[in-house]
Amino acid sequence: MTKTIYLAGGCFWGTERYLSLIPGVVSTQVGYANGRTERPTYEEVCRQDTGHAETVRVEYDSDTLPLERLLDLYYESVDPVSVNRQGGDSGTQYRTGVYTAGEEDIEAVRQSLRRLEERIGQAPAIECGVLENFWPAEEYHQRYLEKNPGGYCHIPQWKFDFAARGGKSE
Repeated sequence: MTKTIYLAGGCFWGTERYLSLIPGVVSTQVGYANGRTERPTYEEVCRQDTGHAETVRVEYDSDTLPLERLLDLYYESVDPVSVNRQGGDSGTQYRTGVYTAGEEDIEAVRQSLRRLEERIGQAPAIECGVLENFWPAEEYHQRYLEKNPGGYCHIPQWKFDFAARGGKSE
């Protein structure tokens, strides 16, 4: 069964690449979520305080990749206690968040975040809620690191390898 979730993890170039490599992820699309304006551009999100987070729309096969496992792998790609920053990127558009497509999965996400808090010993700075809005980013941002293998990324290569193995050790 294909389901959808929206994950914000800093610069969407690296987050999209990381998530797209996870076995069971069917498709990804980068965009802007939970902001105050309609159809924002990258420039507006970066310079005009639109309130959007750089976010990845993830379609996944829940039979192959249960939501709990997808979230555990997502947590491995972010600094879960960093506020409005991932890697060298800072600003509210780089905040972390898990946004569900509806109420159906919200409790599972909350439970997952509670388990993460127990594991790391402090409350994660990861937003949790039902998606308010999502606007696809410009085409040149879609699958950016696939098109530009040497492009900037805050996620190290070993984490991409980890994602491609489904979080398994070599």
